[in-house]
Amino acid sequence: MKIPHSYQLFTAKGSRKLDERTISEFGIDGFTLMEIAGTRAADFILQQVTTDTHGLFICGKGNNAGDALVVARILREHGIKSSVLFVSGMEGLSKDCSKNLKLLQKLDHDIHFYSSPDELPMNASFDFMIDGMLGTGLNSEVRSPYKKVIEWVNDQDFPVFAMDIPTGLCSDSGKVLGMAIKADYTLAFGTLKQGFFMNSGYEYCGEIIFCELPFPSSFKNSDTFLIDVEWVDRLRTSSPQRKHKYDGGVLYVIAGSEGLTGAAVLATKSAWSTGLGGVVLITPKGLLEIYEKNLVQIIKKPVGDSTDSYFSSNHLKDVTSLVSEKQGSVLIGPGLGRNPETVSFVRYFLSEFSGKVVIDADALFALSEESLLQKPKYAEWILTPHPGELKTLTGIDSDDRLTIARNLASQLDATILSKGLPSVIVSENQTLVTGYDTRIFSRAGFGDVLAGKTAGFWLQEKKPELAAVFALLDGKEKADHHILSSNKTLEPLDLI
Repeated sequence: MKIPHSYQLFTAKGSRKLDERTISEFGIDGFTLMEIAGTRAADFILQQVTTDTHGLFICGKGNNAGDALVVARILREHGIKSSVLFVSGMEGLSKDCSKNLKLLQKLDHDIHFYSSPDELPMNASFDFMIDGMLGTGLNSEVRSPYKKVIEWVNDQDFPVFAMDIPTGLCSDSGKVLGMAIKADYTLAFGTLKQGFFMNSGYEYCGEIIFCELPFPSSFKNSDTFLIDVEWVDRLRTSSPQRKHKYDGGVLYVIAGSEGLTGAAVLATKSAWSTGLGGVVLITPKGLLEIYEKNLVQIIKKPVGDSTDSYFSSNHLKDVTSLVSEKQGSVLIGPGLGRNPETVSFVRYFLSEFSGKVVIDADALFALSEESLLQKPKYAEWILTPHPGELKTLTGIDSDDRLTIARNLASQLDATILSKGLPSVIVSENQTLVTGYDTRIFSRAGFGDVLAGKTAGFWLQEKKPELAAVFALLDGKEKADHHILSSNKTLEPLDLI
């Protein structure tokens, strides 16, 4: 799946290597890259501030400070008043930072320099702030005097522009390293950092502005990408004209138990809404009446007798026979419950079925019971765990969902759709990450809707990761429309 380079996400190490190769192999020196980065940042900032304003540029000693000094020089030439604070003094600056300081000092304009936070005038008033303290290389907790400055900045009410990444935010994990700047804008130089979209990144980065640098595309080899409608829409295929309702395959939904029929209803309706010609709900016969009332368009196939309200091993033969009647795929899990007999049913089914299966909710619990099942040789799986389910599946309690999901995908040779903020899709050697706020979907029922859409789109698309992407963006688009047109709380049915 070919995705434009501009949507690649990089770690700090990957960004640094890209920078170093551009300098040493391609021949663009670091000072030139800094000038381009600062110019592009300044171009954006000039659109946000007026010429009668006063900016405070807070700098460390490295190249992050050098970027800020380029911005200070350009803004000052546009008549914007500038004050520059070096948090830990003006000695020992990096080579390119020192060079930019000398250029800034050559200007005839009145620029105030401070070599310590204590030197700032008590009555100083600023209209905006540029964060050029600590960049992507930070990998330990912020210490004083930076900590004190961060506390002060976060207490102010002026807009904050962060150079490359907010000081104190880990560029790989998005974790706050003790304390971090809460930026209104983050000017990302050359690469989008992975941490922008992980853990606390969404809260601390504000609006992310990509400032492209002349890195050769052949040097860009990250396998992690940001999900965006622009590149996704290019990969959509037009729906073929069906000769009959079963043309293109049938989705079989194995879901529901007494007290949890709502999950089955939501998942099945959601799958139907993707445009499938046929969706078949397989249900214990004792629940059939409920579904007859709530799923008019859906074909229902009951198993067992009228006293059965959950799946058990007694239903295996009938269920296996039903899913082989017509070509298609399976969604299993929503509302199944965790009755030991149901767990046994799910484990046996998954160990024997060699087709396409979306495994969600209680089927994930069953999959993890005792030991993690291995996928049958010719089967294809998409697993859709939320963070708690991912922990249960792997036995690992960590905020590093990217690594955990990648390891699980490799172990099972499966596609993982890890729900949460962000949602993460891992398939083969590629990782896809949502760049929008997914917290609105953290309510009961939304997972069932997502599973249904994923299963529905998978029947229409060959690639499982693309089906998951379509499902995520379909939910976002419907949520955006609902929020714009209604003041009501978003409900799962609004996405169907």
